[in-house]
Parts: sequence; C-alpha cells; structure tokens
Amino acid sequence: MAALGAMLTAIITPFDEAGNVDEDAYVRVLHHVCEHADGVVVAGSTGEASTLTDEEHLKLIELTVAERPEGKTVIAGTGSNDTRHACEMTEEATKLGVDGILSVTPYYNRPDPRGIVAHYEEVARSTDRPILLYNIPTRCSLDIPNDLLARLGQIEHIDGVKQANDDALALIDGLDVYAGNDNTLARALDMGGAGGILVAAHVVGAEMRRIVDEPENRAEIDAGLQDVYDATGWHNPIPIKKACELIGLCSARLRLPLVEADEERTALVRAALENHGVLQTTA
Repeated sequence: MAALGAMLTAIITPFDEAGNVDEDAYVRVLHHVCEHADGVVVAGSTGEASTLTDEEHLKLIELTVAERPEGKTVIAGTGSNDTRHACEMTEEATKLGVDGILSVTPYYNRPDPRGIVAHYEEVARSTDRPILLYNIPTRCSLDIPNDLLARLGQIEHIDGVKQANDDALALIDGLDVYAGNDNTLARALDMGGAGGILVAAHVVGAEMRRIVDEPENRAEIDAGLQDVYDATGWHNPIPIKKACELIGLCSARLRLPLVEADEERTALVRAALENHGVLQTTA
C-alpha cells in the first residue's frame, strides 16, 4: 500500500459553462495538485462522482491515467450502493490502468454487517488492485466500526481504509489507515497511519506536504492550517472549488443540487487564502 503514497489529493471535477466536464481545466488542476501530492483520487466525493454519468466517470479516470505526471498514482472512486454497479465500475477502472480503488460504504440501503461483508467480497473479486475502503458516515448514514473494518481487511485486495469518522481514527490490523479529513492528517501520521486523502491540498499543498515530510514540525504546521481546513471543509466540494477559482485554476461551477458558495462563505475562503499568501503568490 505504501506504493499508493502518503499524500493523496481528492481532486475536483471542473465544469464548463454548459455544465460539461471541462477536460482542459481538469488536466490543469491535476498537474497543479501533483506538484506536491503523491497521487490523486479521481471521481470521489470531492470530484462530484454522484452527478457524473458512467461515461463521464470512466472518461475522467482514463484522462487521469493518461495525463498524470510520471510517478504519480491514480486511485479511482468506483463505489456504489448497488453492488453490481460497484463491481462493473471497479472492473472498468482496473482495465483503464488505475493503481488503486476507493470504494465507499453502500449508502442509503443501510446493509447490516453481513451485507457489508458480502458487498465488499464481490467488489474485491472485480479487481487485482489494492482497494481502500471509504468510511464516511456523514454521507452514508452508516458507520463501519473498526472491528468490522479489520474483518474486511482479511479479504484479498482490501488493503486500506480512508477513515472519515474522526472519532474512530485508529490503527486497524490488516489495513493501512488514511485520514479522511484534512484536520486529522497529522494525527493519522503520528499514530503510524499511511497518510491522508486530502482536499485543502488543492491550495496549500506545499504546507500539507511538509506535514508529511517534517514530523518534527508537524504539529506547528498543522495548527497553522486550521483556518484553511475550516474554510474549505464545511461542505465539500463547494468551498474548495471556490478556492480553486480564486487562485485562477478553474471555475467554481458545480452540478445541482450543489450550488456555489455565497458571499459570506466566499469571504471566509478568500481570507484563509490571503492569510497563507496563496492569492498573492498565484496572482
């Protein structure tokens, strides 16, 4: 799993004026985040995968594999609350040459533990690439407790977890643990976790790289980034798209039912970026 990298950016999906995926802007964002990240997670929550068609979804994965800078890893979000669909998308992403799979907890259906195990057994049969589970109860209304995560880790190809339940962040036998929220990256690394799947790294990637690479300065750097975490983490991906627009990377357009940040939220994002000299340095 170490081959996937410690610092992975959950990349946004830019849209053009017609609401289509803006491939040129996407490639620009990809190269920007890869200046500091070890790789990217494409078509995850931050990438608005829930509003992508399968054709758009797979084309975006294909584009990422083709355009990634040398040595950078690509992890594809292929999860679904329909096991058949999750398996189909996982199979197709594997064919496209991804390095790993991110598979979210089946949402809405609310399967019991036996159903969760059966779901992931099927997903694991669909690929020979490492799978990261994605535990995010705030989006799925279902938490996978750590003992069940450890059980899932015994399934071949399931090698890690993106843990977005901050209260449950802990090492888990058989799984590499990735911080699922920016504000737990330092904690995950301190306890021996694999790293983090990050959002604010779109705009403060250099500083977040230092959290990974400079353990002696980790606490201080992390404390200094709390304003960015707060400004960009309140309703992902609305604020991070606005941040990317403010630094000139791409439009802040989203697909309904998400709408752009209002003036008050935009002011908070702008203030955080100005505080860290990001707007000044990218002007």
